[in-house]
Amino acid sequence: MLQPIFQDLTSFNTLGLRSRAAAFVRHESASELSALSDVADRFGRVFILGGGSNVVLASQLDSLVVKVEARGVQLWSETDSELVIEAQAGEVWHDFVAQCVDKGWDGLENLALIPGTVGAAPVQNIGAYGVELDQRFHSLVAWDLHERRQVEMSAGECRFSYRDSFFKHAQPGRWLIVAVRFRLPKPWRAVTTYPDLQRHPLLARSAGAVTARQVFDAVCEIRRRKLPDPAVLGNAGSFFKNPIVSAGRHDSIEAEHPGLVAYPQEHGFYKLAAGWLIEHTGWKGRRVGPVGVHDRQALVLVNYGGANAENIRNLADAIRADVAARYGVMLEQEPVAVV
Repeated sequence: MLQPIFQDLTSFNTLGLRSRAAAFVRHESASELSALSDVADRFGRVFILGGGSNVVLASQLDSLVVKVEARGVQLWSETDSELVIEAQAGEVWHDFVAQCVDKGWDGLENLALIPGTVGAAPVQNIGAYGVELDQRFHSLVAWDLHERRQVEMSAGECRFSYRDSFFKHAQPGRWLIVAVRFRLPKPWRAVTTYPDLQRHPLLARSAGAVTARQVFDAVCEIRRRKLPDPAVLGNAGSFFKNPIVSAGRHDSIEAEHPGLVAYPQEHGFYKLAAGWLIEHTGWKGRRVGPVGVHDRQALVLVNYGGANAENIRNLADAIRADVAARYGVMLEQEPVAVV
């Protein structure tokens, strides 16, 4: 029988924010799902916690916190045109990607070193260095805690969009992702269109065809150079989404601020580089008490030690206000605020 316990969550979130849960259970096996629904019925609110890399936890959580720790990876199916790999939701995302590269299951290498778990990846629809999760997604298995049933969901049912999915808008705490399946194309082709990859010496000096291992190693080197290690300096990765604006809005901002970094999107829209906006309002490297903006990547807010959710919220609000005042653009927070 699952028995909720009191749990300090400070080490369970990559921002390292001080937080406690009054009721906490671990999910380690599909055999526990029915019992998990029994426990959830006793609480008004449920929060599903993966690797804690995309959350801002309040100092005290009164909801039931379910820590997803189920593990396992398998080749689910294979045809002449694709491999489908299934991973349990509690697998550490980077370790899973590394395992795929080791086994020659190529296609996820651009997503190396993204913190978090496999189960959290489709919630956020993660992406990096030219590859988005929904481009490699096959299906997932989820448990409906309310109706006590297991369902399989396709990409269409997950409603993926930029850093968004069905799960971000569903009733909080209702769905627990059990396993995720990834479709990896055969033959594999390296995705090296991202400028940082094109310039990387490991790929630029490749005598023959670029390998997935080389892409993986290059992505890891770039991320380690640009982004702080959460084990050393608490952070949640990119804290703000890159805002999407119309062509007209982009043109008017660029006219006032030459050098604006932006990327053309479909249907005449532009994605603005939120890091550029933050840096050019003077926030890069600034510290406010126990929190601040990283000195090498303005998109990353960091905890220098002892911070709580209020410290992070106040810093984020100040950054948003300055960006809005200067550029007329409102930044949207990427990590989920959990209260």
